[in-house]
Amino acid sequence: MIWTLINIAIVLLIVMLFLIKPGKKRDTSYYKTKMYAHRGLHGAGVPENSLTAFRLARESGYGVELDVQMTKDRKLVVFHDGNLMRMCGVDGYLRDYTYDELCEFRLAGTDEKIPLFEDVLKVLKKTDLICEIKGDNGNKCYDLCRYTYEALRNYEGRYCIESFSPFLVQWFRKNHPEIIRGQLSCDFMHDTGMNFFERVTMTHLMVNVLSRPDFIAYKHEDIGRFGYRLCRRVFRPFLVAWTAKGDEEQKRAWGSFDSVIFEQFLGER
Repeated sequence: MIWTLINIAIVLLIVMLFLIKPGKKRDTSYYKTKMYAHRGLHGAGVPENSLTAFRLARESGYGVELDVQMTKDRKLVVFHDGNLMRMCGVDGYLRDYTYDELCEFRLAGTDEKIPLFEDVLKVLKKTDLICEIKGDNGNKCYDLCRYTYEALRNYEGRYCIESFSPFLVQWFRKNHPEIIRGQLSCDFMHDTGMNFFERVTMTHLMVNVLSRPDFIAYKHEDIGRFGYRLCRRVFRPFLVAWTAKGDEEQKRAWGSFDSVIFEQFLGER
């Protein structure tokens, strides 16, 4: 009986390792030991994911992490939430509006509008970029991947992509494997918007079997989760922390990660 249980445990461990294994080791050294401003440098009257926030990040010498979604008329914009309420005071989903309609709204009561992705890239110039492909248009919205790739083709800076959706990351794996890609995750075990299977596979990085990422972007407070710890110990992947807010969180994040996505911190590392 004991040997049967041991054999079952070994088989389960082998299966787990197969599922959480990242992609083949590639040179990601350029992206390491860097700080990426989460949605630009915002706060103090500067809204997140605004052209001003991105300009300030560029001028301060930081990299940028931002969010790309698609409008009803299939234009790429930079915006985090699926719903417009928090940032624009409008109870509706971004994907249901055309870009011209979105231009009627303002970000957090300022004069800033939801920017087009192409305009953001012009402001960023050669800034190091982590581009998150949002799943609000659908976890298998491959048109969003295609349009994002086309927009990034002529970008002068160094960039990589990431997503919570392993299917969107998988699209880049299959169609443009030359692009460095990351799997976003955290502890989803209390997320009521997911079923139990989704919560377990996302939390413990078992979705890596689809995305085979070059890096893992994980919530820095959740690093005690088994799948993350196992992946880190066995495979030693490139690790990116999100989102460290302030000095103390940054110090803790640098102790466990290779690069850090930070928020509302304008000082030196």
